[in-house]
Amino acid sequence: MAKRTSVTSVDHSPEVERKTRFVQYTVAMLIRVACIFLAVAIDGWARWLFMAGAILLPYFAVVAANSVGSARAKTAAIPVAPLQISSKDFIDASPK
Repeated sequence: MAKRTSVTSVDHSPEVERKTRFVQYTVAMLIRVACIFLAVAIDGWARWLFMAGAILLPYFAVVAANSVGSARAKTAAIPVAPLQISSKDFIDASPK
């Protein structure tokens, strides 16, 4: 028999997930802006580090913000297939 979904295993609402992803993306973009300002203000090898952060951070921010398969989703229950009843079940169950 398939495992049923429990109320305690239900994920967060779409609004809460959307807000969480928005906050994560906003923080990442604020860090990117800081990297851009620091790349302009600082000289030497650190400039290259901040430039790399400013260039690569948007990709990682989008991937992290849009990742649906988070650690919470690994504990989600497997969807249950619909119950199939055939007419043969009713014919065999009739009294003789």
